[in-house]
Parts: sequence; C-alpha cells; structure tokens
Amino acid sequence: MTSSTGTRIGYVRVSTGKQDEQLQHDALDGAKVLKRNRYTDHGISGSKTSRPGLDAMLADVEPGDTIVVYKLDRIGRSTAHVASLLADLTERGVFIESISDGLNSSTLTGRAMLQMLAIFAEMERSFIQERTVAGLAAAKAQGRVGGRPRKGDTALSRKAQTLRDGGHPVPEIAKTLEVSAATIYRITKAPIQGQ
Repeated sequence: MTSSTGTRIGYVRVSTGKQDEQLQHDALDGAKVLKRNRYTDHGISGSKTSRPGLDAMLADVEPGDTIVVYKLDRIGRSTAHVASLLADLTERGVFIESISDGLNSSTLTGRAMLQMLAIFAEMERSFIQERTVAGLAAAKAQGRVGGRPRKGDTALSRKAQTLRDGGHPVPEIAKTLEVSAATIYRITKAPIQGQ
C-alpha cells in the first residue's frame, strides 16, 4: 500500500451548529473533495458507532479510495473505535486523510501514526478493563452485587403470597400488584392444596 489512486471521499459529521459544518466543507473543498463525493451526518453524536452517512460511505468505498475528514474525531470519539475503523479500512485498501491532524495513511509517516493510534487504543481498552475489574471488586467488598435487585421477602412478596394462598389466580395477582406473572411465580410459593 503505497499511494492512493481512487476517489477522494469526504465525510462530515455535525453535532451542533452550522458554522462547524461549513468549516468542514471548506476544508474538504481545499482538499479537492468533490461535493458529490461527500457523506454527512447531522445531529449525531460521535459516540454512536452506527451513523447513516458513515455507514453508507463505508459500504461505498473501494480499494484505492481515500476518505478525507477534517479531523479524526469526526469519525468517532473513542480512540478504540477510530483505531478499529482505521484498521478495517487499511485492510480493505482504503486510505484515510485527516486534514487538521496532518495524517495521511498513504504515507509511511501516516501509517506509523496509525500504528501508534492502534497501540493507544489497545492501552485504552486495557485501562477500561482494569477499572471495571477494580470497580466490581470494590463493589463486592462493600457487599454490593451486580445485576437487577431481586424481589425477595418484601411487602410485595408477602402480599402476593397472601393473595395466592387465598386462591387468587396468578395473572389476577400480577395485574393487581402491577408486576409480571413471572415475578409472582418467582416470589411466591404454590399454595398447599387442601388449606
């Protein structure tokens, strides 16, 4: 992979403000990206990995094409997501050019920067995993457990059991107490026959 020979394709993502959109389009004009070769997402957060404009562009690009963005953060906010996307595009033979970041994956320096980005993304994933494990351990040490709290021996379960022991059908109890029938079955015991 040494040089781009395909189409220059622009991607613009605008969360808010018309000024930001115009700035990105002006930069793409300067980078010689034709208006007909641009994909835009309006009002969509960079934290969303699935975006209509981005998805369409990714489906349309071909080997040798160059995706041009004003800044890499237009593709995604997370370093890990951007690195993953760039790795996928590189594998497909698609180049990336970030105007304000000075990154061009068709150059040796650009490819080296992409590799560094991938390393930082891996570090970010490791740090997140370490923090998650530490947080779960701290919660466990404090007696907290994950998941939704179970409905144990509460006023609800006592009332449900009383109604069930009184011969009321489970669907009726569930409707009365505004919970699902599955919850009633889980928090009560079947009444003893003959009582």
